[in-house]
Amino acid sequence: MRDFKLNKSVKCADGFSMSVQANQGAYCSPRVSNAEQYTEVEVGYPSHEEPLLLNWADEPDRPTDTVYGYVPSQTVALVIAKHGGMVEGQVPAGVAELKAVSHK
Repeated sequence: MRDFKLNKSVKCADGFSMSVQANQGAYCSPRVSNAEQYTEVEVGYPSHEEPLLLNWADEPDRPTDTVYGYVPSQTVALVIAKHGGMVEGQVPAGVAELKAVSHK
């Protein structure tokens, strides 16, 4: 039995989505579950190719069907900001939770 929960996929304001995980079974740093802060996290299966992530792609020729290991937390925050902020989902501790701004 695992002692961690999986985060819900991040969905951004422009429709971009990705899984962002950090736990003892993920490619993250520190590679433990429930850390107070992660400096690197695992990104998986983005909805479309994201150039900011490609350096960490396990299979760069399949950018939407691969895992991106040890992505710096700041890079993940930049990706979220680039796509208008989060409208739903969760990120690990250490990744800025940049929520989309409503323009109502």
